[in-house]
Amino acid sequence: MTTTRRKLPIGIQTLREIREEGYYYVDKSGFALTLIEQGKYFFLSRPRRFGKSLLVDTLKELFEGNAALFKGLEAERRWDWSVAYPVLRFSFGGGLLGSAADLQQSLHEQLSALESQHALSARFPDARSRFKTLIRELAERTGQRVVVLVDEYDKPILDRIEDRERAIEIREVLKDFYSVIKDSDAYVRFAFLTGVSKFSKVSIFSGLNNLEDITVRPEFSAICGYTESDVDTVFAPELEGLDRDEVRRWYNGYNWLGDAVYNPFDLLLLFRNRTFRAWWFETGTPTFLIKLLTERQQFIPDLGRLMAPESLLSTFDVGNIPTEALLFQAGYLTIASARAIPGRLELHLRYPNLEVQTSLNDSLLQALSGGPSVPVRNISRLYDLMLANDLPALRELFHAFYASIPHDWYRNSPIAQYEGYYASVFYSYFAALGFEIVLEDTSNQGRIDMTVKFNGQVYLFEFKVVELAPEGRAIDQIKARGYAEKYRALGQPIALIGVEFSKQDRNIVGFDIEVQ
Repeated sequence: MTTTRRKLPIGIQTLREIREEGYYYVDKSGFALTLIEQGKYFFLSRPRRFGKSLLVDTLKELFEGNAALFKGLEAERRWDWSVAYPVLRFSFGGGLLGSAADLQQSLHEQLSALESQHALSARFPDARSRFKTLIRELAERTGQRVVVLVDEYDKPILDRIEDRERAIEIREVLKDFYSVIKDSDAYVRFAFLTGVSKFSKVSIFSGLNNLEDITVRPEFSAICGYTESDVDTVFAPELEGLDRDEVRRWYNGYNWLGDAVYNPFDLLLLFRNRTFRAWWFETGTPTFLIKLLTERQQFIPDLGRLMAPESLLSTFDVGNIPTEALLFQAGYLTIASARAIPGRLELHLRYPNLEVQTSLNDSLLQALSGGPSVPVRNISRLYDLMLANDLPALRELFHAFYASIPHDWYRNSPIAQYEGYYASVFYSYFAALGFEIVLEDTSNQGRIDMTVKFNGQVYLFEFKVVELAPEGRAIDQIKARGYAEKYRALGQPIALIGVEFSKQDRNIVGFDIEVQ
């Protein structure tokens, strides 16, 4: 357990600086060794700012035999320090590569730096031939096979994912370049690629189809990120004055079928600023994601409870991006549970933590209402009303919200035309506040649309669009089916709320309340 405070490694991606300059460090060398012992070609997908670059650098220092950096770490006793391997490391994490030409220039610049480092000269004009020659000559000169490490392998494509033509051109350049690794098998000791997305093997990996994907391997779930134990031991000096349960609720919860982990970027910013905020989410506004969800008329309440076969999460390519794959790979959803059925593994997805739930729904509210100004003032008002348990005022708040949405936006927006729009807006307001929400909670008489638990009270909501179900009131269904019965054992007040929407009026036309 660390007992003295150290420097926080915010944004530092090199093992040498962390180890030599007295920063906190969570030992991942054991994971690196286990990986090396298991095979030769590997791929790992993790969200941005999750420690992938530091892991790649750890592998580099390990293979190059820099023993002093691993003193006191697990690798010190498990690695053969008498052998050093030549390492070729490529990174596409910095800067924007806007075209295939930009990518080609980046490849040539990185190859030139590696050739200069190893006192070799370029003999071919194309990047593929230079790469292949570099691997072979390094192996022949040193007598050791070469280690190839690629960090953020997919970033050039993701930077242009909305421009399909350019993205495809960039993908083809990368596919050709990465195929060299498999072609050079006799000279390669180990290869490791990281990125945010897992493109399907028929696209970018068709020339490197021997990669083993460890993204959802249970033993590597914590290869990046911090576990509960890491927080309580390595970062123990930083926890004083912080609510430990709130730290967990805000930033823990990412899971890849093994140990759950914290987002490291969030945790380090929390320790520095001592304030709970959406540090990770705020570093990159997911405009492409929000646009995709609205264009596909995604029913927003479903986001926290999606199910997908494992194979779908890697069916990712330019022009073919499943919603579940994008949300999972980008870090907005994580694995809640898994179920094995014949021939496949079904993964149930959820929000990883409070940060993602509140921030994503906040961004979605802006898309659902045509701009940022309307939801901002209403979210704080909703919190105050819920705190005061002022249920009649809730009706006025939501009526005013729907009324404030511009008429032109209703007419032009694809998402405003589908049935779930009104319920999606309603749900996102509560989700943006981080309230405990249960959707379609099952009772012996049916399913209640939305249950909210807050401040010692239970709120049961039933939604109805009057043009689609003109007969009966929403609150009558709550009472007739006894939805409140399963909550009586809590001994808390229960509010039954029937909400009725009209597509013609574009607003709430019924809001019935009964407290039991």
